[in-house]
Amino acid sequence: MTKDNKLTYISLFSSAGVGCYGFKMEDFECIATNELIERRLNVQKANNKCKYESGYICGDITLNDTKKLLFDEIDKWKKIDKIDNVDVVIATPPCQGISVANLKKKNEINRNSLIIESIKIINEIKPKFFVFENVAAFLKTACIDVDDEVKSIEEAINYNLSNDYVIMSRVLNFKDYGSNSSRTRTLVIGVKNDYQNFISPIDLFPKKHRVKTLKSVIGKMKRLNEFGEIDQNDIYHFFRIYPEHMRNWIHDLKEGESAFDQKDDNKKPHTIVDGKIKINAQKTGDKYKRQYWDKVAPC
Repeated sequence: MTKDNKLTYISLFSSAGVGCYGFKMEDFECIATNELIERRLNVQKANNKCKYESGYICGDITLNDTKKLLFDEIDKWKKIDKIDNVDVVIATPPCQGISVANLKKKNEINRNSLIIESIKIINEIKPKFFVFENVAAFLKTACIDVDDEVKSIEEAINYNLSNDYVIMSRVLNFKDYGSNSSRTRTLVIGVKNDYQNFISPIDLFPKKHRVKTLKSVIGKMKRLNEFGEIDQNDIYHFFRIYPEHMRNWIHDLKEGESAFDQKDDNKKPHTIVDGKIKINAQKTGDKYKRQYWDKVAPC
C-alpha cells in the first residue's frame, strides 16, 4: 500500500492491459506491467496505466535483464512511494498452447511453461496476493517446473507456492460475473499466510451478476448492412469484410441455425476443388451460426 493508502499491483503477460484494467478502475496503482510486444504496451501507455514511464517494461520476462527492470521498479516504489511490498501480482500467461480453441497447436510445453516465470517472480518478491487467470484447462496442462520436472501447472503452483500462500482455484464462466459473452476461465488466487487470519481466497472470488443477452449488449448499436461499413460514431463497430459468396451461406439462417445444416450444398461453407463442391470442415460449433438474440453470446 502506498503512502496515500492506495493498493498496488504488478501485471505480467499483460498484452494491451484489458485483463487487468479492472485493478486500475478500482483505484489500484500499477507499479509495473510487462509485455513482450511493444504495440500492445503502447495501448496501456495511452490509457495511462502506470504512474511512472519506467513501469512499462517491454521485454522477454524469461530474461534476467527484464526481471531486473521489474525488481528495480519495485525498489523505486519502496523509496519514493513508501510501499512495504507489492499488494498483488496478476499473471495471464499465453493460452494458445492450452486452449481447445487453438486448432493449430503442436508441442507447446515451452510456451505453457511461461507460468513458471510468474511463479519465480512471486517467490522473489512475495506479494500479499497473487492471481492467475487462464483458460479452463489451465491447471491440467503440462509444464516444465523449476526443477526441470514435467508437472501439471496445478502441481507446479502448489510445489512452489503452497508453503507461503493459501491457494484456491475455480473454473468460472465469466458470463455469470458481468462478461458480455460466455467465457469459461480458470482463476487461481493466493493469499500470503501472514493474512490468512483476516482474509481467505474464497472472499476474493467475484460475486455473481445477472447474465447479459446478446440483445442487451449490442441491440442498440446502429444497423450495418454492407461489408466494410463502419459506424461513423464508433470505429470499433464495423462490418468485417468477407468474400461476397459467403453471404449466401448465412443469408437465410434463423436463430440457432448453422450454415453447415443447410440442405443445399451450395449454401454450406465450401470451396470448389476440380469443379466440385468440397464442404469445409466444421471445426468450431459457432462458426457460420446465427446466434440467439435473447441468449448469452459465445466467446
